[in-house]
Amino acid sequence: MLTQRSRYALRAMLYLAEAPAGGPPIPMNRIAEAANVPRKFLELILADLREAGLLHSHRGKMGGYVLSRPNHLISLGEIIRVIEGPLALVPCVSRTAYRRCADCKSEAACAIRQAMARVRDETARILDGTSLADAIAEDLVAA
Repeated sequence: MLTQRSRYALRAMLYLAEAPAGGPPIPMNRIAEAANVPRKFLELILADLREAGLLHSHRGKMGGYVLSRPNHLISLGEIIRVIEGPLALVPCVSRTAYRRCADCKSEAACAIRQAMARVRDETARILDGTSLADAIAEDLVAA
């Protein structure tokens, strides 16, 4: 299940993705209000996203946050990995944080591993194939 922290991150990033490209930075208070995210949590989430290179922050009276790349070049998968870590449900199928399961007799014959690898692949395909721009467009179509 997606954590509340990831949902907050996605809502904040989707809000920023709706802003006109090249527009002024959006203050954290406005993001928090529009995305319905508690400011205290948002501050930490935005810091993680900034450190991962998905956002730029600007200080000062006219400061705030902007996406570091166009919204069609940032995937939901990237955002979730920054907040949650690997998408894999078990460590033995993770591409970025592989760890052999302590109680596994044979990875090659493990039915759980094989199924979880398919889940990881499909989850990654969908999330990495869905950009912020795609998500906004889908939102508009559903409205």
